[in-house]
Amino acid sequence: MNLTGRERFRAACIGEKLDRPPVWLMRQAGRYLPEYRALKEQHSFLEMVQTPELAAQVTRQPIERFGFDAAIIFSDILVIPEAMGQPYSFREQGGIEMAFAVQTEADITRLSVDGVAEKLAYVPAALSLTREKLGDKTALIGFAGSPWTLATYMIEGGSSKEYAGIKTLLYSNPALLETLLDKITLAVIQYLKTQVAAGVDAVQIFDSWGGILSHDTFWRGSGQYMARIVEALQADVPVIVYSKGSHHWLADLKRTGAAILGVDWTIPVENFYDALGGGIAVQGNLDPVLMSTEPDVVRRETMKILLAMQNRPGHIFNLGHGILPSAKLSCVETLVDTIRNFQGEV
Repeated sequence: MNLTGRERFRAACIGEKLDRPPVWLMRQAGRYLPEYRALKEQHSFLEMVQTPELAAQVTRQPIERFGFDAAIIFSDILVIPEAMGQPYSFREQGGIEMAFAVQTEADITRLSVDGVAEKLAYVPAALSLTREKLGDKTALIGFAGSPWTLATYMIEGGSSKEYAGIKTLLYSNPALLETLLDKITLAVIQYLKTQVAAGVDAVQIFDSWGGILSHDTFWRGSGQYMARIVEALQADVPVIVYSKGSHHWLADLKRTGAAILGVDWTIPVENFYDALGGGIAVQGNLDPVLMSTEPDVVRRETMKILLAMQNRPGHIFNLGHGILPSAKLSCVETLVDTIRNFQGEV
């Protein structure tokens, strides 16, 4: 099939049978690219995120080098809490540092949803610039963090290993946590609607910390809020829900209403696809560490997924999580070439 990347991506989202899946990688722009590192020497991360021309340039870098079928806008999930009144920065030893930790009802009250779209206008501006440069050849994806994942940073005051603060609140004062999650959900919906208006082909919800929830708290803490976001957007664009480590809660993931579900690398992607029972496209799920190995290893592992999914329409090839800074250009090139040249088994 002689399809553009954009056409191929759109077809996969609605479950059409293709000769090969479209491919893009989560966090596909970044430190593994020499052109990104060169730009980073001149501008801070936040400056690049908040300057539409720079964000659009970074977004296009992996497309120009590798020719992915889709581009995901260069941004950060924490722009939402920042726009609500809780800025963030990066710790010298690594990780995220929020300006303060949300701990009380007063802290939640001081966070505002008003004007979020206006404060984040630099993101749709970057999307519009990117869309103009990409034309109709490449799909364009917008994104936001899930309310639960954003709340983990907001309550813990930054990156965390135990998530004790938010999980304690979930069990001991669920009404207060619900107040925060409701507010974040409204902000995310506003934000993603501006991305839709800027011309994205799909949006992805990153539920990076959904996997820390238990089987009986996943829907209450995360799933129901993602479902609200999907409901608000699904008439306009396909919505991808990626909840890392949450593939066990299949019924709840389906309840979100997502058109596409992402899956991490810890289970066979074909098992996840089959368990869904049809009607939902699947994105995944190569282990990101493989991009730091050798091309022959990448080719072998990529072929395993391609062969497993070749008769399962509605597959978008991706990593099981974001690409690592240690990724090798030769490995990424091999991944893309292997998918492009895939002819399946007779």
